[in-house]
Parts: sequence; C-alpha cells; structure tokens
Amino acid sequence: MKNIIILCVVALSIAACANARDTRMSKGALLGGAGGALIGGVATRSAGGAIVGGAIGAAAGAVVADVTRPRHRGSRCHYSSLLGKRVCQYR
Repeated sequence: MKNIIILCVVALSIAACANARDTRMSKGALLGGAGGALIGGVATRSAGGAIVGGAIGAAAGAVVADVTRPRHRGSRCHYSSLLGKRVCQYR
C-alpha cells in the first residue's frame, strides 16, 4: 500500500510539470489504470490480475486520451525562417 501511495505521488508530481497533452494522457492513464486494476482484481481474485489489469488499463487509457484530444481545425501553419520552426495561427 505504501508503494502505491508513493507511486501516485510521483506520478502526480510529474504530471504537474507537463503541457496540456501530457496532462491529458496522464489523467487517461490514471483512470484507465484504476479501472483496469479494479476489473483485473475482481475478475481473477488475485493481486497479480489486478497488477496486469492496471498496466493494460493505464496503457489503453493513455492511448485513448491522446487519440481523442481536441484538434484545431481552423489553423494556418507556415514555416518561420526567423524562428526556425513551424508556426500555426488558430482561428
């Protein structure tokens, strides 16, 4: 139990320093991992099942959160030689 609390604190502290995309993926991984651990634990009635379910749920949650993030459709992008990178303007 102590290890789980430490892991959650570390994960949340890393998520606090992230951009919006990373934050969305972290939240998706957290929710997916919790749901997967719950389902895996109930289905197998063992800690091993909960761990495997949590790992699979966390991976799936992060992927789904990233794929379903909002996109800016009305954007115009161009390469800026002054900045040396691609610059986008959103409407």
